[in-house]
Amino acid sequence: MATITAKGQITLPKEVRVRHGLKPGDSVEFVEEDGRTYVQPRKIRAIDLAGILGRPPSGESLAIEDFDDAIMDAVAEDWDEFERRNRESET
Repeated sequence: MATITAKGQITLPKEVRVRHGLKPGDSVEFVEEDGRTYVQPRKIRAIDLAGILGRPPSGESLAIEDFDDAIMDAVAEDWDEFERRNRESET
């Protein structure tokens, strides 16, 4: 349960933030379905990141394999952080 402030803001309860691994700066979205409104973590899609880095400094594009490797490294790092937060919340 949350209360709406005069500015229309709410605070997500700690147990909800922990359960979903939400931290300051993360985004959530409101989904309306069958007369109900749900709040869920916003998943970043690849298209949301298009052009964010601009052209590579070398001017050359990377091979798709290099992108795949970088993505897998980032996922592994994020997963480690997620597991660490869950372990901390259990203590």
